[in-house]
Amino acid sequence: MTHSDNHFITFSQRLLAWFKQYGRKDLPWHSAPTPYRVWVSEIMLQQTQVKTVIPYYQRFMQRFPDLATMATASLDEVLHCWTGLGYYARARNLHRAAQQIYNEYAGEFPNQWEDLRRLSGIGASTAGAILAIAYQQRQPILDGNVKRVLCRYYAIAGWPGKSEIEKQLWQLARQHTPIEQVAEYTQAIMDLGATVCTRHQPRCQECPFATDCLAHQNSQETVYPWPKLRLKLPMKTTIFIMVQIQTGAVLLQQRPPQGLWGGLWSFPECVTLTQVKAWCLQYLSLATPTCYTWHSLRHTFTHFHLDITPIHIPVEMDAIHSMALDNTLWYDINNPPTCGLAAPVVRLLAQLSLSNHNSII
Repeated sequence: MTHSDNHFITFSQRLLAWFKQYGRKDLPWHSAPTPYRVWVSEIMLQQTQVKTVIPYYQRFMQRFPDLATMATASLDEVLHCWTGLGYYARARNLHRAAQQIYNEYAGEFPNQWEDLRRLSGIGASTAGAILAIAYQQRQPILDGNVKRVLCRYYAIAGWPGKSEIEKQLWQLARQHTPIEQVAEYTQAIMDLGATVCTRHQPRCQECPFATDCLAHQNSQETVYPWPKLRLKLPMKTTIFIMVQIQTGAVLLQQRPPQGLWGGLWSFPECVTLTQVKAWCLQYLSLATPTCYTWHSLRHTFTHFHLDITPIHIPVEMDAIHSMALDNTLWYDINNPPTCGLAAPVVRLLAQLSLSNHNSII
């Protein structure tokens, strides 16, 4: 389907008119949309719903009200504020990029697309959103919401993640972005995808493009965007070793900076049950630990399921003759320290506070 230049003007005008009447204008990051505030909100909103992000964003801004505060804070403090939001690479990249801006740009947020793209964790769409919303620059965005709107409007066949499809979508996004009111347009197209052109059960009767959206005309709204062919997620297993002393404090170990739950604090791990007692002997010098097996829990990542078997080992501190394990802390459940925790660890720490023991192995 071909469209004239006038069509693109009409598209943006219709969207801006819709936004003026129905758009969301009271989200916390809409207030004083500085580059810093826009950036943090854009990173948090990646693969996460607005209602989930709002309380995290508010707490994050209270703790890190400006870039300098975050850049000079420890990664542990940043991860602590991120605990439960998931996709922790976002928090690590956020902290790293804050330090880059603080050290390389004298704390001044860059206002050029190429400079933003050099920063950790800032992709093309995020850079466009920062420049459009905070600096009123005519820059396109192409987040998940925008992809869905454009794929349906033009009935674009093919998975949007494929390079040729994505290239086509970027071209359309650029053409539709107006010269004026670019910040409002950027918010508007994200809002339309988030509130009307939703993934499931889109509310087409409320859409400003209902009259000429090709997917809607053909009653194929949910056909687009084409999904990625998904293979069955593989299964992995691990054992969390939960060593707890009589004060209630629990042994945690910091994970490596990169990889799964990078930089977060978690329980020491073993692969098989037979390794647990050997681990206690090696690292705690405990020859005959008392071990309790808890019900397993499943945590699902993007690419696999992780089945976790928690093993609770209550010990007396005096019985631990030596500690051969690096990067550890005794986590006081009653007076929690400031550190980042993986979601399953948060759940298990809450259960530990209730002293819920199961069968002995």
